[in-house]
Order: sequence, then C-alpha cells, then structure tokens
Amino acid sequence: MNQHIKPSKPVILLNIDSLMPEPLEIAVQTGKAPALKFLMENGSYSPNMVSSFPTMSVTIDSSLLTGTYADQHQIPGLNWFDASKDEIINYGTGFRETRKSGLRKTVHNMLYRLNNEHLSKNVTTIYEELADKGIRSASINSFVYRGNTPQKLQVPGLLRGFTRFTDGQWTAEATSIFSLGVFSKLRKRGLATKVAAGNYKYTARELRHLIRRNKLPGFTFCIFQDLDLRIHLKGPMDIKGIAKIDRQIQKTLNLYPSWQEALNQNVWMVMGDNGHSPMGSRYRDFVIDLRKILKKYRIARIQHAIRKKDQVVLSVNQRMAYIYILDETIPLSAVTEQLVKDPRIDIIAWNSGNGIHIESGMRKGSLHYSPGGEYSDMYRQTWNIRGNPDLLDLTLSSDNKISYGDYPDGLARIYGALHSQPGRFVMVNAKPGCEFKAQSTPFHRGGAAHGSLHKQETLVPLVIAGTTNKPKYLRVVDMKLFILDLLENNKSL
Repeated sequence: MNQHIKPSKPVILLNIDSLMPEPLEIAVQTGKAPALKFLMENGSYSPNMVSSFPTMSVTIDSSLLTGTYADQHQIPGLNWFDASKDEIINYGTGFRETRKSGLRKTVHNMLYRLNNEHLSKNVTTIYEELADKGIRSASINSFVYRGNTPQKLQVPGLLRGFTRFTDGQWTAEATSIFSLGVFSKLRKRGLATKVAAGNYKYTARELRHLIRRNKLPGFTFCIFQDLDLRIHLKGPMDIKGIAKIDRQIQKTLNLYPSWQEALNQNVWMVMGDNGHSPMGSRYRDFVIDLRKILKKYRIARIQHAIRKKDQVVLSVNQRMAYIYILDETIPLSAVTEQLVKDPRIDIIAWNSGNGIHIESGMRKGSLHYSPGGEYSDMYRQTWNIRGNPDLLDLTLSSDNKISYGDYPDGLARIYGALHSQPGRFVMVNAKPGCEFKAQSTPFHRGGAAHGSLHKQETLVPLVIAGTTNKPKYLRVVDMKLFILDLLENNKSL
C-alpha cells in the first residue's frame, strides 16, 4: 500500500522500564512527577495491569507487540537454552555472565537474532499489522522492533570489534521510523549516552524530534530504560529516577501550546513493564544457588559449547529459572525431588502428559492443569484443574470460577513459559525476597530483582490520556489489540 493513512489522533506509548504503582503514586503525590500527574488526572489510571512471564523486558515487549504469551511469540526470557540447536541464548544478563557467554555472541543475539530468528514468524507485531493497513509506526530504543521496512543499522567504529556484522552494518526489518541508540538515530548528531542504547534523555529527545518536525506516525513506542538499573541497586522505592524521566515528559508536553492541547492532538499512554521484589542483605538467605541444589549432575559451563557429558543446563532470569535436563536417563522427578527441598522455591512446574504439573518447596501437595476444562477465569480462559489450588494461590468457587491471588493470570502465563521452547525442562519461581544463581549470574544484595510470576513483579501501572477507551482486559498481552482498535477507529487519509 503506497498511500499512508494518518490517524486523526496518533498514539504515543511510553514504556518506563520497572515503573511500579506505589513509587509512581508517591512521586505524583509529593510533586515530583507533575507531567505524570497531569496525564493521570486527565485520563485513566490503573495500578494493576498484568505483565507477561517471565517478567523480563524482552519477553514482556514481545508480548506487548505481538499480543501473545511466550508459547506463541517464543521468546522465553532474557536467558534460555535452545534445545533444537544445543545452544545457550543470552541477550545480556550482566557483565560477568555476558563476558563468559561471549560478548560478540550476546550482542548478536540481542541486536539481530532476537528479531530475525527467535521471535516467531507465526505471530505478527503491531508494526507489521499497522503497515499492512497503511499506518506508519516508530520504535524508539526498543530491542524488539520487528516490522516490514528494511532499515540499515550501523555499529560505530569503536564498537565493531564486539559484533559479528561485516563492516559494522546490517539490514533489519523494522518500523518505518526507527531509532536504537548509536545503531540508528533520527537526529544524526544526537548522542546515545548509555554505552550503545540511549538513556532516558536520548529517548525523549528522539520523540521530541518527531513532534517538532510534525513527523509523528500513527503509533510511536518509546522505552525509557534507566529506572530499572537504579531500582536493581537502590531498591523498589526509588523516586528520583521517576522524577528524572518526568522532567523529560514535561519538556515533551511543553512542545504544544498547552498540555491539554497535547491530549487534544494525541493519545498518550504510560506503562511499566515489570515490578521488582526487594532483596535481602544476607547472601545465604536470599540467593538460591541452583548449582548446589543440583550438584550431583554435570552442569554445562556457559563459556563452552554444550558437551556430550553435560547433563543439565541452567538458565537464570533473576527470580525465575529454566532447568534443562539433557541426559535422557535422568527422569524429571529426580530433579524436582531436589528442588522441593528448598523452601525458598515457591513454584516448580513442568510439562507432564497432557498438562502442566506444579509442586512447591513452600507448600504441600501438587496441582495438575490443562487448557479447556470446566473452570473459567476472568479472562474467559477455561481450564481443567485437579489437585491443590493453593500451590498457585487459586480460589475455585462453587460455580467453577477461578480467582487469582499472588500469581495474576498464573495459569496462562506458566503455560506460555512452558510451551515457549523445545526440550525437557523444569521452570522454577523464587518466593519474594529471593533470587536464583548459577555460574556468574548477577545478584542484587540489598537492591531488587524481577523475573518471577509473583504479583510484586507482575502488576504494573497503566495511564491512558487523550481517549476514554480502555483495553478489554488489563493485561500487557491485550494492549496490541487495544491500540489497533484505537487507530482503526480514528484514521483518515
């Protein structure tokens, strides 16, 4: 389609990495975030949108942009093992782990393979669907960017040694307007002041560049990444990071004759992607070292290719982990029997027969479930459930309704993670205040971490201003359809 359709109200979605309801509300109430306060008071505010699982940015962004959980988009986490290729996939989990995994390999995974190989071809992104309708999109600072417009990306000379790209260049199918730190800039002289990807100031300046030049497309997706690092170090209640990002949003709204006019001209959305759980200060209490629990097995080393003698691969995503059993002579039960001995592991899950089996180091009994049964939840998903529902903090009513407690939309999100990849593996989830460790895995003593299914990391804020419409369900996975409907209903040539 050659003719571009210009929606009468473009949609701007600001994704603030690790923005959480409580610190957001405190920042607003104490006058530290006037722009966010304005959007909240002149729109709708929801503190409990359900994120994807694992609660890691690449999986969440994939769910947001494809409208599917990991069983369909097939991005299992920031760290996982591709059993079909006997290869550990790491998109950048921490300096020591990244260095041992291979820096060039990790950079290539994040910049190229994530979008061009790993993100399933059986799903479409919102960018691809909008392009098919003649509506243009912009992606600013998101590592999940797949669209259908060829874009040339360039690695600066000083960084080329860390990549696998010939002459530091590659072409990717991305959005028609595309910005990703030093690799692709809208402002040719703009500085990406966070190693390679841009920081929060860079993201906001790229957005303002589009507004000043009247080049806003139908949909613009911006990611502000810096808050996540602050919270990892300082804990969940850091307000200063929110205030810094709010100042950039203020400058953006100030481009219009008034902030109200900014709402008249555009739909503005602000969301978090995941929360954080505060970590303890005593290493032996809050760090669950999977190498010690499974010390009887030969665990693959991340600096080597998988060897024939390797029996187990550990892929840690902070507060959740995948445990892959390569040795066919080892039954899954032998591994799970070791895991249930640790009371800090609240969920142990694996595919079993025609469904999913759940056990726990914290609670007695077991739970087995599968899709399509007599029980239904608030999202109109139906499930067959037998066993102890307390393992997932489920309440089952006499009329076969499911209510979720500590693990919102837990049945679908666990199902998604366990069907996101091939191989024999177990998924483990840490109780609040604890995180997993394997070889060179980063940990967050006295800070905070995420990745788990728990509501601490799952429930994130959503602000919508400039429209009275709302998504059908308050889930990240429902945002794609909501945005598509918004743009479909207000388009003009």
